Amino acid sequence: MTDTAPETITAAARTATRRATLIGFSAVALWSLLALFTVGSAPVPPLLLNALTFGIGGLLGLVWVALSGNLRELRDVSWKVYAFGTAGLFGYHFLYFSALRMAPPAEAGLIAYLWPLLIVLFSGFLPGEHLGRLHIIGALMAFAGAAMIVVSNANTGSTGPSGSALPGYGLAFLCALTWSAYSLGSRRLGRVPTAAVAVYCLATAALSAAAHLALEPSLWPVGPMGWAAVIALGLGPVGLAFYTWDIGVKRGDIQLLGTASYAAPLLSTLALIAAGAARANTVIVAAAVLIAAGAALAAKASRR
Repeated sequence: MTDTAPETITAAARTATRRATLIGFSAVALWSLLALFTVGSAPVPPLLLNALTFGIGGLLGLVWVALSGNLRELRDVSWKVYAFGTAGLFGYHFLYFSALRMAPPAEAGLIAYLWPLLIVLFSGFLPGEHLGRLHIIGALMAFAGAAMIVVSNANTGSTGPSGSALPGYGLAFLCALTWSAYSLGSRRLGRVPTAAVAVYCLATAALSAAAHLALEPSLWPVGPMGWAAVIALGLGPVGLAFYTWDIGVKRGDIQLLGTASYAAPLLSTLALIAAGAARANTVIVAAAVLIAAGAALAAKASRR
């Protein structure tokens, strides 16, 4: 019995890790709908859209926390943790939208989407983690697939980056650093309850509202479909996704999650195709092969 007990514990731990990783995958699936719902929410400006959607996501979290009877857990969380989470959510989105205003969106978006690669690479320095050759190869292959999708949507009439776009590219790189740091930092805060994400969202909504009043005109959703898109964003990609991502990065295989995150631009493109907003082409097929192969290599490395 003493010989099998450690094996039983190890098997249970592996099962829990796989379950948490699958939960984290749901965030990637939800983020794939971000572009589609954002298109439907026009003409709402970015910071106002942040305020509305994060407000919905935060209220959704509070309802979940209240129904689960874990409101008391929020009192035990340090203000430093709340500041960290709020800075991650608000900082990433503020930098992202600013970058897309100051630089060509396709190129800036590609630079900002370096965060999954940074998660995979930097996670090797976390306690108990190991970065192998297959992790690196898989991450680079998946990144190549994501790059193909973003570059294929670039304006073919552009003549290349100008010096005036460099600040925007710098902000886009800060986006990648911010989200990878938030995800890896959440891993280190494994004992902080996921319920704290509700506070992150509400604080982000408040900061976004203040920034909106200072920087943007107030343009509201048009008609029932516009409001439906905003609500869908708040419930899914800018709501539930942050809670499931928190579970995944804290308890799951963070290297596999980082690599699998490259599926988001592919799935987002497929969603746009299904809605008639984009056309299928050979680039998508090639990107799908690279992303799937990269994720498979990372999964193989994690199983080892």
